Amino acid sequence: MSIKTKDPVCGMQVDPEKTRHTRKYDGVTYFFCCGGCEAAFARAPAQFLTPQRPATSPPSRGSTYVCPMCPGVREKSPMACPVCGMALEVEVGADDFWKVEYTCPMHSEIVQDEPDSCPICGMVLELSTMKAEEPPNLELLDMTRRFGTGVVLALPVFGIAMAEMVFGSQVVDLVGRKESNWIQLFFATPVVIWAGRPFFERCWTSLVNRSSNMFTLIGLGVGSAYLYSVAATVVPEWFPGGFRTDTGVEPYFDTAVVIIVLVLLGQVIEFRARRRTGAALRSLLNLAPRTAHRVTVDQDDNVPLALVQVGDTLRVLPGERIPVDGVVVTGRSSVDESMISGESIPVEKTPGASVIGATVNGTGSFTLRAERVGRQTLLAQIVRMVGTAQRSRAPIQRLVDRVATYFVPAVIAVAMMAFVGWGVWGPEPRLATALVSALAVLIIACPCALGLATPMAIMVGTGQGATAGVLIRNAEALELLERVDTLIVDKTGTLTEGRPQVQSVKAVSQPEDLIVRLAAGLERASEHPLSVAVLAEAERRGLSVNVATDFESITGRGVSGQVEGRRVVIGTEAMLQDNLIDVAPLRGEAEELARQGQTVVYVGLDGQLAGFLGITDPLKRSTVEAIQQLRADGLHIVMVTGDSRATAVAVAADVGISSSDVVAEVSPADKRLVIMERHVAGQVVAMAGDGINDAPALAEATVGIAMGTGTDIAMESAGVTLVKGDLRAIVRARRLSRATMKNIRQNLFLAFVYNAIGVPVAAGLFYPVLGLLVSPIWASAAMTVSSLSVVGNALRLRRVVL
Repeated sequence: MSIKTKDPVCGMQVDPEKTRHTRKYDGVTYFFCCGGCEAAFARAPAQFLTPQRPATSPPSRGSTYVCPMCPGVREKSPMACPVCGMALEVEVGADDFWKVEYTCPMHSEIVQDEPDSCPICGMVLELSTMKAEEPPNLELLDMTRRFGTGVVLALPVFGIAMAEMVFGSQVVDLVGRKESNWIQLFFATPVVIWAGRPFFERCWTSLVNRSSNMFTLIGLGVGSAYLYSVAATVVPEWFPGGFRTDTGVEPYFDTAVVIIVLVLLGQVIEFRARRRTGAALRSLLNLAPRTAHRVTVDQDDNVPLALVQVGDTLRVLPGERIPVDGVVVTGRSSVDESMISGESIPVEKTPGASVIGATVNGTGSFTLRAERVGRQTLLAQIVRMVGTAQRSRAPIQRLVDRVATYFVPAVIAVAMMAFVGWGVWGPEPRLATALVSALAVLIIACPCALGLATPMAIMVGTGQGATAGVLIRNAEALELLERVDTLIVDKTGTLTEGRPQVQSVKAVSQPEDLIVRLAAGLERASEHPLSVAVLAEAERRGLSVNVATDFESITGRGVSGQVEGRRVVIGTEAMLQDNLIDVAPLRGEAEELARQGQTVVYVGLDGQLAGFLGITDPLKRSTVEAIQQLRADGLHIVMVTGDSRATAVAVAADVGISSSDVVAEVSPADKRLVIMERHVAGQVVAMAGDGINDAPALAEATVGIAMGTGTDIAMESAGVTLVKGDLRAIVRARRLSRATMKNIRQNLFLAFVYNAIGVPVAAGLFYPVLGLLVSPIWASAAMTVSSLSVVGNALRLRRVVL
């Protein structure tokens, strides 16, 4: 039998020796990180084993409902989580935001994907688009309705119990024990059976799935109190003397109904608080304008954003939000990009400059050519990445999961011991007191607070990062980022602008234009960043460029091929030496340019040295400040680049990196080896890069940090993406990591301390010394407060200044 050690639902690596969540399917044993993933797999195993439909992809139509505590649980309809019992929430995402729909102006329930006429009234359907508004929380509405009804019906029961507590047997003598019990039964039954029904359903589900949770304890506690009270009302003669008082067998209807009402109140407050965790995503989605000004031959048409296509020319007026990602064609303006960068200083935009959808135009007006629309825009990518991160699990959650596995059975055991202890040694009526103590233990223990501690902080933290230009791909990266002590940075596109330009041309015996033209023809087939500079230089000189044949690229060295019938070789000194071309005549001049920070690429024609091109890539304006901030934050900065050492040392000196911390002339595979060596040395390494050649190193690093201005493959390989490619955002990311992890530790402390104190007190451990004994009613109130304290503490992350 084969064994899988990767969770097929969420993709996390699972230690088979430590997890208790396993399932056998088709002769294979699968291991899961938590009960949520196991339950999701058990319902539809084929869904998570079919390559065409990954486990993390939501249904193509309709809303997806997910659990904030169990990332593997995904349903198409609102319901309670089958693992932890919490109500599933609508997943906030960008997929439906740009969806085109047609609705009837008279009958809003008619919604179609295509233009047509209304089947009811015959009117032509009008175009509309989805809005990123808060969907109605059906669970919140249901709980609110149950809470209101429960309060009204519980008041008579609670009033009778309080009257008996204050006035003693006088109330019982006035009404009669039997009559009092029947009145309480009449009002308490609908509260328990109807208002408390969701809790009993979740308790039963937890028992069936063998996944104990908060509702397991509530169901057992309230159910026991209610059934005991029903028996005390209907057949009081069955009870032995240990359950009787002077007035007969006392019921605990008040305990059952008050606990139900308090838990309902806690659920209502918690739903409203948890709803705020998705506010960051909804506010991001709402930044996009609903319409765009599309430029046509005759006039500008105001069209819904959903109908904008790649290649359309759009006009942006002063003060408007830019509709999609694109390139400025005409006009100029300054744009406020704080939405995705966190920087409030506007950025000047001229023809050829890139603009990002949902950013705010200044006082100028310009036209742009749409390049990325709908789900491909940066805004949509941000929303998808943050949504995924909010549902991921941090490594610290594994400890919580292991504790929670044993927590509920331990609480039930303590409740049984409390019952036995009070039943044997407690005051009269011993058995009644024992029952109350056992119920208090079951109610006061709250695994919900323990389970919420990590996911609530992750949800709020990742949303806060998105508004500051820091995209967290998964919770593991967010947790590990605060522990990083070494940052490895690439040069091109990370420290520099990534827009190189030819600074100098040196020819031996051929005209400069010939060297540039042939080099551009060869570089036309290359994907290397330097090829863009060579092509731009040929265009600046007005040279016509022919396509190369027999093109060959050697990673980290250069390219070769046939251009205009001539054999052309471009690259490093080693590249030309491999082709038996001696570069000695130009080595001295090339080394001098390298010391000035230029990247020198040699050019060989037909087996002879023809000259070289000196290419510069200007530093980003923020690089020097970023390096200073990162070093002040305690990071050791190392530059690793494929460029020549002389050029790399020159750039490092400009930004304040020591030459001893420069590793140059390395291939993409070598970059990965550098990180592996530092891991072996005990360093916690983060890697910042932007290109395809950085992807292996980004994946190898403890935390990969991609520049948002780089390639998609780099961002896919990284755990963190800096939207504007500004290294200063790493400092913000580390602040976010420290704040989030501190919040998680505070939440766990609150949950552990609460239970460490509450359970012994409820069991009566301190009664002989302090005379302290907690009733089930107060235990229920304390349980609700514990959950709300964790949620409220997590929401404090929204005020963290990054």
